[in-house]
Amino acid sequence: MTQSLWRHSDFLKLWAAQAVSAFGSRITREGLPMAAILALDAKPAQLGLLAALSLGPGVILGLFAGGWADRNFRRPILIGADLLRVVLLLSVPIAAWMHWLTMPQLYLVAAAVGAASLMFAIADHAYLPGLIGREQLMDGNAKLGVTESVAEIGGPALAGLLFRWLTAPVALAVNAVTYLVSAVFLWTIRTPEPPPEPVDKAEHPFSDLMFGVRAIFGQPLVRPLLLLTIAQTLFSSFFAGLYLLFAIRTLGLSTSLLGLVIAVGGVGALAGALIAPLAVRWLGLGPAIIGLGLLAAASAVVIPLAPATVAGGAAFLIIGQILGDSLAVAAMIPAGTLRQSVFSQARLGRTGAVFHVARGAMSVIGALVGGGLAQTLGIREAMWVAVTGMVLAGLIPIFSPLRTLKKPPD
Repeated sequence: MTQSLWRHSDFLKLWAAQAVSAFGSRITREGLPMAAILALDAKPAQLGLLAALSLGPGVILGLFAGGWADRNFRRPILIGADLLRVVLLLSVPIAAWMHWLTMPQLYLVAAAVGAASLMFAIADHAYLPGLIGREQLMDGNAKLGVTESVAEIGGPALAGLLFRWLTAPVALAVNAVTYLVSAVFLWTIRTPEPPPEPVDKAEHPFSDLMFGVRAIFGQPLVRPLLLLTIAQTLFSSFFAGLYLLFAIRTLGLSTSLLGLVIAVGGVGALAGALIAPLAVRWLGLGPAIIGLGLLAAASAVVIPLAPATVAGGAAFLIIGQILGDSLAVAAMIPAGTLRQSVFSQARLGRTGAVFHVARGAMSVIGALVGGGLAQTLGIREAMWVAVTGMVLAGLIPIFSPLRTLKKPPD
């Protein structure tokens, strides 16, 4: 009989580690720009560079990180990524107290923390199946999804409170402690990790990435998920890039009201994490991935339909946030479970890295395309282009074996 995850002490430790780390990552995401503004009076261009550096190096690392995760034990990588983030974030308050803090240091910290966070995500995706087994992956991913959703609701607000109550350096020191607590929880896990399967050494820098691409395109159940990720990220990234501009300039929302609207989306994501196992049980694994993903894309239609008034615009955005975030999370959980189920432990790192690289690259391209379209067509019109592309991309898995897949294959 399968042990309940509520009684699986080592899974609960991993869950606790991820909960603390998830809050830490949200505080970092908001905290580094806040530190730049409050401590260094950063200019808009400097904040833009800081945001770009927090993402770019992680995408580059993703080209090589998957092979490292497949050739080594994953738990030490998770602990190492947490401890590296502790050291990096502590360097900011120390430098501030010594009056040495500069923007170049924040650029370096943002880039290195972003890379460590990506390494954590890749290793974590590969580690979970060895800890709890294939038969409990859906339940485990759903529980971890709840944590991510709660962190998305409370993390930015917690960051704001920390920076309001404490000075910027002290707030980042508290942020560093969250990663230290995560590392301690991971350290206490006692379930032996399956030894890494023998993996050939990479012949050239891109060997591991190409191996992951070949593995995905050779697996008809996962290939449509990658194609869906590429297409939807392209359109959703420039949709997301125009969202704030649309809400503030076109609809006239204040920043505080917009923050409340976005927080409501986190509540929707929490609902999606709870819905996912039920949807798989009722519809089957493949139909749940396809149906929920397509509905999530279609729900974005509500956003460009929003009237150009504060009350009406906010109402439409709230509806879009709740529907979009809940359905998207409900689709992502079974999709991640399927990838963990069909690939062996020796391939999870490299195949997972391909998805991270694809998302990162398409996000950059989509942001550039969206900005150009908005300049040419207008903001609302560009968002209609994005929504149309997202819906059409959601049709990709319909023409694949996912359409009839009821449960993960053996």
